[in-house]
Amino acid sequence: MRLVLMASAVLAAMAMPMAASAQTIDLSTPAGAIAANRKIQCSTVDGEPVVYHWSGRVYARAPGVPDRHVFNVEGMNVRQCGTVTDSARGTGYRLVSRELMIYLDPRTNEILRTWTNPETDQVVEVVHVANDPVNSRPTYERTADGSPLRFSGRVNQGWVFLPFEAPLFYLNPLGGDYQEYVGNHYHAMEIFDFSVREDDLLDASRSRADASIAWVRISPWLPWMRMGGRPGGLVFNAIGQTMANGIDGLPQVLRDEIATNYPDYVTPPPLNDARPNETSWTYFRKVFDAERAAAQ
Repeated sequence: MRLVLMASAVLAAMAMPMAASAQTIDLSTPAGAIAANRKIQCSTVDGEPVVYHWSGRVYARAPGVPDRHVFNVEGMNVRQCGTVTDSARGTGYRLVSRELMIYLDPRTNEILRTWTNPETDQVVEVVHVANDPVNSRPTYERTADGSPLRFSGRVNQGWVFLPFEAPLFYLNPLGGDYQEYVGNHYHAMEIFDFSVREDDLLDASRSRADASIAWVRISPWLPWMRMGGRPGGLVFNAIGQTMANGIDGLPQVLRDEIATNYPDYVTPPPLNDARPNETSWTYFRKVFDAERAAAQ
């Protein structure tokens, strides 16, 4: 998903401005809004790893034909937060993370290494999502225009709901130099809906919240599917939560994949990580370019 991190750039927050002696977070203040958001996104303790897990389905959608359930997915994101300060915008924090999502057979739920594309009958190599890093920009007590940060969630009947939509439209990293003239921009939408118990979130004595997430992604065909210019795309739908036991609480299929192929994913990146963010498209380009170079 670039799970949860597209949202964290706006929703994220830090906790140090919150008075240590306070027992309840005040959502009406910038410091309280930051503290609450940081409890959802990571932890109010700098450097404390937090793991999100999600599980769901992927549907192929093309004009004139019924939607088709093509994959199941299991995903995880391991992250941590660190406090940052700015002379004009106050105290805040930055979130750093790595994200892994694997594609599974929709009938057997076994991890896919190859896949027969039903549209082309071509057997293709599956490239799982392994985005390292997926980091957010700092969030502060004041926004870029100088206004105080406000908590954007909704409190209702003992629950707090925090929705976020991320419309994506930018130059496709797999495209050429003439996208302005011929199109082929990357065009997608990611939707994140967080929920958490109100008493859990506002308890200032706890560094993190037991948050749940619903995630929807509407995107073009994945490049490894080799769909060419065929019309249509994919709809992802998944739900998940923070894991009380961290990596150890993940499903076995994810733990096995991490142990075998992605050992770095047991910990988040360092707090000072300055690398550019990875996406499914840029990661595919690296994998494809490496395989092409090895074949030459």
